[in-house]
Amino acid sequence: MIDQKRVIDMFEETGAMLTGHFLLTSGRHSDRYFQCALVLQHPAYCEALCRELAARFSGDRVETVIGPAMGGVVISYEVARILKARSIFTERENGKMTLRRGFSVSPGERVLVVEDVITTGGSVREVIEYARERGAEVVGAGVLVDRSGGKAGLGARTESLAQIPAVSYSPEECPLCGKGLPFVKPGSRKV
Repeated sequence: MIDQKRVIDMFEETGAMLTGHFLLTSGRHSDRYFQCALVLQHPAYCEALCRELAARFSGDRVETVIGPAMGGVVISYEVARILKARSIFTERENGKMTLRRGFSVSPGERVLVVEDVITTGGSVREVIEYARERGAEVVGAGVLVDRSGGKAGLGARTESLAQIPAVSYSPEECPLCGKGLPFVKPGSRKV
């Protein structure tokens, strides 16, 4: 079992936990950012993190693991491999998450949604709703890092390997902006 301290150690060892002034995918600003690609580029760390996430859903008879692109793609694949399930991912099309590339889910299919980091949980919630609208049974959501303080309200059982509350600000209230510090937008989605 990997505890939260070991998860944070992995992020620190790989330079995946950044400090500065960041524009988050949600549009909010923060002084901390988790660049999960930097930890997931190491197969041993990726496997260890995903094995722990998969273990939390091992009794749920997961048939398909879905990850929102980009952050959830690698995690979806590795968790699905461990659970001996299928791995697919959603992409944004016209501003909405959707399955493309011939991917689909069927009514009654047991689905696990996975993601690297959540702050507001918007992308994961959107994927959960998409799967449910097609009749899939969402058994839960698994995330590496929950920055919402457990308040994302995904509407499904949620398991995270680390809970590190985000200090985030609306652009109008951001003290980093008030100091004139330029922000970095390291995420994968246009805000």
